[in-house]
Amino acid sequence: MASPLLLQDLYIYPVKSLGGIRVAHAEIEPRGLRHDRRWLLVDEQNRFMTQRQIPEMALLRVAPAHNGFLLTHAQRPDLLPLYIPFEATPERTLFVTIWDDMVFAWRGARTADEWLSEALGRACKLVYMSDMVRRDVEPELNPEGQLVSFADGYPFLLIGQSSLDELNGRLAEPVLMDRFRPNLVFSGGEAFAEDTWEHFQVGELPFRAVRACGRCVMTTVDQRTAEKNATGEPLRTLATYRSQGSKVMFGQNVTGPGRGLLRTGDPVLVQSTR
Repeated sequence: MASPLLLQDLYIYPVKSLGGIRVAHAEIEPRGLRHDRRWLLVDEQNRFMTQRQIPEMALLRVAPAHNGFLLTHAQRPDLLPLYIPFEATPERTLFVTIWDDMVFAWRGARTADEWLSEALGRACKLVYMSDMVRRDVEPELNPEGQLVSFADGYPFLLIGQSSLDELNGRLAEPVLMDRFRPNLVFSGGEAFAEDTWEHFQVGELPFRAVRACGRCVMTTVDQRTAEKNATGEPLRTLATYRSQGSKVMFGQNVTGPGRGLLRTGDPVLVQSTR
């Protein structure tokens, strides 16, 4: 008998491309999980910053705190923990660029800009996406008009634990799930079963797997040390059997119900496949 599909892990990433927080439950909002990727680091040109270009961002750890979170630097004990509220205020504003989108954002505190600039050794600003901002999922794949935060393109990323286990069986040095930064991790089922899903439920909430997620060099960054793998793993191995055209696929980009509550342990039910 096949093992049941269950929601094994839930993750939020309050600041895009910094550390994540594993949570036991999470509210769903129109842009995805509450507090997920609502904050963003931008450079002096107000363009988004990620571990693709700045792997040292992996050293900035995120821990929950009252109505917000604490940032610490894994290798800089001299930098005292920085508290960031989950939400900003509209006292200072600017336009920022993320991929091909230019969106309105609220500035964080000046002390946060100073701390982060010192931590990363380069000038940067911390900005917040308010509920007033409209950033849409890819229009041609988004008939429902779903929104997205500062995530790359979709409100949720789904990966099966079996998919990571299968990949690790091919690697000389196994990697952790944090290389792939999912929101939803499920247990049970065959490796890459999620590739075939279209409509599915988690608990009683409806989701749609829209398309596979193309992976980038960020998967080669060790989230403990911020070092890039010299041989390009695990991306190199994934490319040998998970390539579609010029992209390497791992995980599914997903849209969701807009409202609801998820809990780890919720059953996952596949309703239709593609």
